[in-house]
Order: sequence, then C-alpha cells, then structure tokens
Amino acid sequence: MKKVPMRKCIACMESKPKKELLRIVRVNKNEIKFDSTGKLNGRGLYVCSMECLNKAIKTKRIDKILECKISDEDITKLLQDIDAYTKK
Repeated sequence: MKKVPMRKCIACMESKPKKELLRIVRVNKNEIKFDSTGKLNGRGLYVCSMECLNKAIKTKRIDKILECKISDEDITKLLQDIDAYTKK
C-alpha cells in the first residue's frame, strides 16, 4: 500500500492529503503563481479552500511563509487562477 503524502493548510492548520489542497508557489524573487500540477519549483504553501486562502491573505500569512511582499495585482491574479481551476 502506497503512503499518501500529507500537507498542512497554512490558515486552518489541518493536515490533509496533498491532492486535496491548493498550492501557491513563489517562483522568482517576487513572482507568485498558483500551482495546479503541484510540481513547480520554488517555495510553496498549501491552503485547503478559498475561505482559508482569504484568511491567509488577510493575516499576511502568505507574505511571511513565502518570504516576500505580495502586491494587490498578484493577489487578484492568484484568486482568478484558483477560481477558474476550482470551477473546472
């Protein structure tokens, strides 16, 4: 039996299987992307829902974990990408 990789949501701190979570990655110094494949290189974090993502944005938890300042445009693009992905 294969072991299921578990990751922790940064907002609610709940551990869940990696495939159920949404991954956000800092690719370059200040470039933030939504990683739908889970395989992009870079510093990453996981959230379990849009509710947790909004909570992490509001508390600046994403900035702290990715070790950079995230602009409002990046947050807007991130929200659009995740919204489009979850509606598939």
